[in-house]
Amino acid sequence: MNKAILVIKFGSASITTTQQEIDEVVIASVARQVADLHQSYNVVLVSSGAVAAGKKLMQNYSGSLSEKKAAAAIGNPLLLQTYSKYFAPYGLHIAQSLCERHHFSNRHQFLQLQKTYEELWKSNIIPIANENDVVSNLELKFSDNDELATLIAVGFGAELLLFSTSVPGVLDAEGNIIKEFKNMDASALAVAKKEKSALGLGGMTSKLTFARLATQMGIKAVIFSGRTPDGILKAVKGETGTICLPQKINISARNKWLASGSLVRGQLQVDAGAVKALQQRHSLLAVGMVKVIKSFEAGEVFEVLDLNLQTIAVAKSKIDAQVLEKMEQKQNVEIAHADDIVLI
Repeated sequence: MNKAILVIKFGSASITTTQQEIDEVVIASVARQVADLHQSYNVVLVSSGAVAAGKKLMQNYSGSLSEKKAAAAIGNPLLLQTYSKYFAPYGLHIAQSLCERHHFSNRHQFLQLQKTYEELWKSNIIPIANENDVVSNLELKFSDNDELATLIAVGFGAELLLFSTSVPGVLDAEGNIIKEFKNMDASALAVAKKEKSALGLGGMTSKLTFARLATQMGIKAVIFSGRTPDGILKAVKGETGTICLPQKINISARNKWLASGSLVRGQLQVDAGAVKALQQRHSLLAVGMVKVIKSFEAGEVFEVLDLNLQTIAVAKSKIDAQVLEKMEQKQNVEIAHADDIVLI
């Protein structure tokens, strides 16, 4: 693949009208700009909007989990039809890619996803990714499509990750656009207002959090308004929005997958008995813990290290590390279920 990879994420608010219908003017603009960029990049679009597009066709929609899943089932084909309609004049076809967490946390499935995208690019077809809301498990679903876009960008080694939003960029306390973050530290994350749009799950905090993860893996990220004229083209050139500069790294594809597929937050060292149990596909029990090397919270992913400090697995925790360390009786306490552990 001789082209750099570009991932563009569109939130619900950036591609729907105030009446919560798909904004075809915006989609037409997206198609025109992506057709231009397609000459230089292998492009992945990560697009929300399925639930917003589908719920208007449901009777007495109240926003329950089952209703959201039904709305996604209705809205997905509507969303894809709209994209297809506006890409067709440029001789470009699109493909739908409905993703779930296990497509990234399982190494084999991740490589299959990567190969599929490569085949699509060979045929000049642009994949449009979205979470598979219809069947995704609530506990294992992506936090939002900002996360999905970041997983794809990091896992595939993208050069650039764009977050298209309903605002012109990250704003400071006075409402001015912050042009650039050279270092995505805690102070950068504190800038964001803790709010989200009426349509989407994510807010600016989410975008900054995942932009930070992307930059830590050597990817440039830009947060910009998708309604800015030629906003995508300008964002690629660094002429609009807030630019988050990448760090210089030298990391293997395997470790990029670890970071992207799992978003590892902590590290736990275990004894030889625990290693053997994991290799036999058992759950990780607290009795096998040696020490917490890097803290994590319940629901976060951590690396499991053996006595030689070699990574043997990644796992999703059921318990806070601080609670584990204070616990006197560790017998039969499950740190991570076997289904939430990926052997490396």
